[in-house]
Amino acid sequence: MKKTMLLSLMVLSGLLGFSQKKEKVISVIPEPVSMTRGSGYYKLPESISVNIPNLPELKSTTESILGKLAATGKKVSIRNDKSASIRFVLNKTAEKELGDEGYRLSVKSTGIQISANKPAGLFYGAQTLWQLLPQEIESKTKVSGVNWQAPVVEITDYPRFGWRGLMFDVSRHFFTKKDVEDFIDEMAQYKFNLLHMHLTDDEGWRIEIKSLPRLTSVGAWNVKREGYFGTFAPIPKDEPRNYGGFYTQDDIRELVKYAQDRFVNILPEVDVPGHSMAAIVAYPDLSCTPGSDQYQVISGEKFMDWPGPVALEDNTLCPANEKVYTFLNTVFTEIAGLFPFPYIHVGGDECAKNFWEKSDAIKQLMAKENLKTMEEVQSYFEKRVEKIVESKGKKLIGWDEILEGGLAPNALVMSWRGIQGGIAAAKMGHQVVMSPTTYVYLDYMQGDAISEPRIYSTLRLNKTYEFEPVPEGVESKYILGGQGNLWTEQVYNTRHLQYMIWPRSLAISESLWSPKEKKNWNWFATKVENNFGRMDLQNVKYARTMFDPIFEVSKAPNDSLLITLSTEIQGLDIHYSFDNSHPDNFYPVYKQPLLVPKDAVMLKVITYRGNQVMGKQIDMPIDELKRRLTKGNRED
Repeated sequence: MKKTMLLSLMVLSGLLGFSQKKEKVISVIPEPVSMTRGSGYYKLPESISVNIPNLPELKSTTESILGKLAATGKKVSIRNDKSASIRFVLNKTAEKELGDEGYRLSVKSTGIQISANKPAGLFYGAQTLWQLLPQEIESKTKVSGVNWQAPVVEITDYPRFGWRGLMFDVSRHFFTKKDVEDFIDEMAQYKFNLLHMHLTDDEGWRIEIKSLPRLTSVGAWNVKREGYFGTFAPIPKDEPRNYGGFYTQDDIRELVKYAQDRFVNILPEVDVPGHSMAAIVAYPDLSCTPGSDQYQVISGEKFMDWPGPVALEDNTLCPANEKVYTFLNTVFTEIAGLFPFPYIHVGGDECAKNFWEKSDAIKQLMAKENLKTMEEVQSYFEKRVEKIVESKGKKLIGWDEILEGGLAPNALVMSWRGIQGGIAAAKMGHQVVMSPTTYVYLDYMQGDAISEPRIYSTLRLNKTYEFEPVPEGVESKYILGGQGNLWTEQVYNTRHLQYMIWPRSLAISESLWSPKEKKNWNWFATKVENNFGRMDLQNVKYARTMFDPIFEVSKAPNDSLLITLSTEIQGLDIHYSFDNSHPDNFYPVYKQPLLVPKDAVMLKVITYRGNQVMGKQIDMPIDELKRRLTKGNRED
């Protein structure tokens, strides 16, 4: 009996030791500037008291804190008491190191304190605190049987960049005000502070302009089609145009307030002079091209040839038409009154100029203004638009095409075609936001094209994590920060939206907040995996493609196919079959490049960690591998 009890105690002691050892790993995204782990834990008491400044800026934060702590099932109260369980303190004397968004978080065995210079810092400290507590803190309902404790730790944290953004294209497909609010909630918990709303494009005008009602009564509606965007058949003119929507000005005010409560600014974008079909359909006299009154808001049918771009229908505002500048003055007047953020984004990207080349009005403008090229015509347009924007007390920001033909004097450049536009603008003394396709385009596929919703390029999580906003040879003072961009041509609903955003936005968050020297791919991948449980409890969908195999094909000496398999993260076994059956962890494990057996038609692969399935099964036709061999391993 004594031996049995002793053995039981030893096992229990071992389990507790393993548990304690496991709990010592502190996983926070984005990685804090400084984090020192102490000994032990602070266990939340049965009655949790919270002391937080009673300020309007913190009202929403206070409500969020109470909501989170409700999951513990414990009694929670707000008390102006220095002995409270969790204390949020605004520094009486500002600590220069922390700036406006930094914080210090101290967990001792006797309680928790978060201090900051400004309310934003207290908010970000709270986001870190939730990641120190068990993941069940994310539950919407009371959770029993959880050891509600946080590790003893000292954290000093502040952002590397002030501009930490995500762009949400609500034009290609309309997303409701509630959808946008959910997006804000998700991004704010990972310390993003800028929501860039792409409000206008060829597929819809999404913001009410009271002085120009046709922008939304006509320009906000198209025809729903599902399939591959840009390939749909021409839309019959008599088909009802009832797919879409727009935000009223009251909606916008509510969104701005909702974002501000979470320390997020909203940057509005009106994309001109290209990408303007919705505006032209509403007001055809904004075009240079006769017959524009017959155009329709685009529903995904082909109307551009790429690369180029070459427009099949003229989707550009006319730089030679004075009505265009009157129109934009009206638009920007109303937008400036709705968005307090100091910048307005005016697009400027992918402007097809083939219709301008045929326009007599454009030719007359070029002669009058001594413009030599179509790029100079666009530059003329951008400089006039900048004056309009500045007359509203705002600053202009645009995609890097606004560099072409000469940059408007005070413009801020958002570099999307790689990093070269940002480098050029910075060397000209302009401020830059980096958002290159190379690293942060979140509409790209994030796994193999054979198993992902198909689009024209792939961007895996490990590549996104390589994002470095300050290019070599550029003074960091010109780089405000960066952002990830989600274009929604192929994104129809919020579940797919989340799938495309997460976890790649976690990588962007860490690149923009954390010190460069703190970044470590292997540790980050572990943190991402740890974070998935929290997202599950929040009902946020995410991609698990980081666990999926990567295929590379070459030709063996005997002319058969040789297939090399790899994974983004370490510690996974790849199991495979060529016999058309579904592999599991009893199937062969990939050890070296595979020769394709004669007459095989399919390679099926799946990843495991031990006995646990990690990735999805991918069924790769041998014919597809042959095609990739001829294309140099390109998946598209």
